[in-house]
Amino acid sequence: MSRVWKSIAFAAGLALSATTVAAQAPQKGGILNSTLWPEPPGIVIGVNLNAPTLLPATKMFEGLMTYDFNLAPVPVLAESWEIAPDGLTYTFKLRRNVKWHDGKPFTAEDVVFSFNEFMPQVHSRSRPTFERVKTTAVDAHTVRLELKEPYAPLIRSFDTLSAPIMPAHLYKGTDFRANPINQTPVGTGPFKFKEWKKGEYVHLVRNDSYWQAGKPYLDAIYYRFIPDSASRALALETGQVQLAAQTDIEFVDVARLGKIPGLVVTTKGWEWNSTISWIELNNRRKPFDDPRFRRAILHALDREFIRTNIFFGLAKVATGPLHSSSPFYDPNVPAYPFDPAKASALLDEMGLKPDGGGVRARVKLLGLPYGELWSRLSEYIRQALGKVGVQVTLESSDVAGWGSRFANWDYDMTTTFLSMLADPALGVSRTYLTSNIRKGVLFTNTSGYSNPEVDALFAKAAGSTDEGERKRLYSQIQKIVAGAAPIAWLVEIQWPTIHSAKLRDAIINGFGPNDSFADAWLAK
Repeated sequence: MSRVWKSIAFAAGLALSATTVAAQAPQKGGILNSTLWPEPPGIVIGVNLNAPTLLPATKMFEGLMTYDFNLAPVPVLAESWEIAPDGLTYTFKLRRNVKWHDGKPFTAEDVVFSFNEFMPQVHSRSRPTFERVKTTAVDAHTVRLELKEPYAPLIRSFDTLSAPIMPAHLYKGTDFRANPINQTPVGTGPFKFKEWKKGEYVHLVRNDSYWQAGKPYLDAIYYRFIPDSASRALALETGQVQLAAQTDIEFVDVARLGKIPGLVVTTKGWEWNSTISWIELNNRRKPFDDPRFRRAILHALDREFIRTNIFFGLAKVATGPLHSSSPFYDPNVPAYPFDPAKASALLDEMGLKPDGGGVRARVKLLGLPYGELWSRLSEYIRQALGKVGVQVTLESSDVAGWGSRFANWDYDMTTTFLSMLADPALGVSRTYLTSNIRKGVLFTNTSGYSNPEVDALFAKAAGSTDEGERKRLYSQIQKIVAGAAPIAWLVEIQWPTIHSAKLRDAIINGFGPNDSFADAWLAK
């Protein structure tokens, strides 16, 4: 018998809030001011996937689904769906009363275009998923997805971050990245683009024609670019802004802000992301092409110090390619405890002997330009590696420059972080698959790691519907990849969201501040 999900089955998921202060009817009106730093290079998901892009973009664009705190699917642009017993066909019934922000009707053509063309071409996160799928329109409000083999993670691939539905009438037949509409985005979401004043803010306004009657409650949202971290914290304290999330607030300030009356601090709402921070190592360049050098880097770093003193406890030491929250996580992988003597021994084994100044190798580290935390992390890495004879020169860049250099492999090492998502086939494999080595595209396999055995194991795990077999396969992958150490995993980040107690129903599912905010409201 086929499996069918109806919107009513998950309606309760949208009614839950991590921050509800009291049972109170939502109030209409009000302007939400949020910090956003750094200023994003763009605000169209897929074209850009930088963390600052996602916060405003998820208010304008929507997917077929969202997912609750337990990552169960909740309908959005799809009102119901059916999966064939063999797992090879997915059929979605689409909502009929949806319009794009320019007034054009949303139809199956938009879904077909998004899944067959837009996602495989520009969306680095979802390309491996949607290359597996052929999507066709059954009628104007029904689409069918067909696979050649079962793909268990597909049901968790239809959120706004992974699969934003794009307007075919504005993108089809164009250069998606260069399309002028990227400057004035058009989506189906509860908020419409109004203005991007460079260096100051992105301004979104209420979509009065939104398909959810009576929503959104807010009149507008301003994402304000405040470069100085102390000024961002002060803006929260004084009520100039009502929301800050992820990289907006320095971790050193979180505990203090949490004690201020009228402010709420939560780490809920990041269940979907499962973020790991690491040092990306360019495996194409010497001495990074030698796994002994990469292992030496890991042994030279005190990751407990990083967790405690740089991330201020809002993190957990990472052990390898899978986040510990994953049901497929295996802790029994090759380990790299803090051991400078072991690091030095590995460098000796490579023949990298200290010169007269004690230097064994000279490398460069391109720092992530997302604030002071990342600058402190870069400085710590420089000092720690210097103690074992690896001289690190720090390089800085703006967000666009960092992204261009990283995507085009123009680096030795760089600090970064990436979401592991709800299944390893969605968020993990993209970093290690040979087929996902794509120059010029961020958040693909930028390190250049390639292992045919790992490729085959990932493919088999993604295609299996047996959870026991998948767990065994992912365990093998973790052991092989952790042993090769293609990147230096640092910590699993527990992102904080800080907001005014007057802001209600903003954190209602596993996407937290990256949800649509159709339900968010401000108490008077």
